[in-house]
Amino acid sequence: MSDPHPARAVLEKEDKRTFLQKLAEFIHPGPDSRAELIETLADAEDNDIIGADSRIMLEGVIRMADQTAGDVMVAAPRMDMVNIDSPYEDILNLVIETAHSRFPVYEGDRENIIGILLAKDLLKLQRAPELNIRALLRPASFIPESKGLNDLLREFRGNRNHQAIVIDEFGRVAGLITIEDVLEQIVGEIEDEFDIPEDEGDIFALADRTYRVSGDTSIERVNEAFGVDLQPVVVNGNGEGEHRRFETIGGLIAHEMGHVPRRGEYTSLGGLHFIVLHTKAGAVRWFKVSPAVDQDDTG
Repeated sequence: MSDPHPARAVLEKEDKRTFLQKLAEFIHPGPDSRAELIETLADAEDNDIIGADSRIMLEGVIRMADQTAGDVMVAAPRMDMVNIDSPYEDILNLVIETAHSRFPVYEGDRENIIGILLAKDLLKLQRAPELNIRALLRPASFIPESKGLNDLLREFRGNRNHQAIVIDEFGRVAGLITIEDVLEQIVGEIEDEFDIPEDEGDIFALADRTYRVSGDTSIERVNEAFGVDLQPVVVNGNGEGEHRRFETIGGLIAHEMGHVPRRGEYTSLGGLHFIVLHTKAGAVRWFKVSPAVDQDDTG
């Protein structure tokens, strides 16, 4: 005789939990929201069930489900882009200074992106100068700001295209996002070519007689290397000047500019000209430094 309740029979067959397990789950039910799940992960770390690194990555995976490309992209004004009509030397200098591996290429207007240039492809021009840069361009991928990071990571992995141009609701370029930007939401900051260990140095001479200086270089070291005296004078309530101590050149420049500097911004201080080359996690990683030019002398 057939079972009058086949669905119930299947459920009873699949549920292999013991009575004690069912009782424990009834007394201590599992998390009902992402916030509770994150709290559960914190408890698991406190109880030495998982390590701190594992908790951070698991939390990153959970939080990433609510994030979009617009949340983590590099905004359009801060994008390093190549003008298709620029001389080869200018393009090469941009690649060297920024140390990116991929560059959006535009023609005429920055909104008119015609492709992606891989830095390594420039080597082909060294061996075959007759080649046109247009022939080296790869197709650009365009995505909306609302694109979920989970879906975007799946696309990056599937099509092996590790960079996408983000478009706003009006069809204009809103920014740029890379697979590194997405993965950093899970694993934290990813070190790259610019991230040189502190014990390997923090001030490097460049071919054009300027210098690359890391944002966490001590002000004392910068003063010694360039023969300057960088330390701001802050006016107190009595109208008197007093020195405010800063440990790093990045902290000092941020104070002088009144905000966290963005890539491409610049300022002059103490006889030196600072250009922001590279930022990460809300801080300047590298400056390009050169002697400041007196505007009165250049007019």
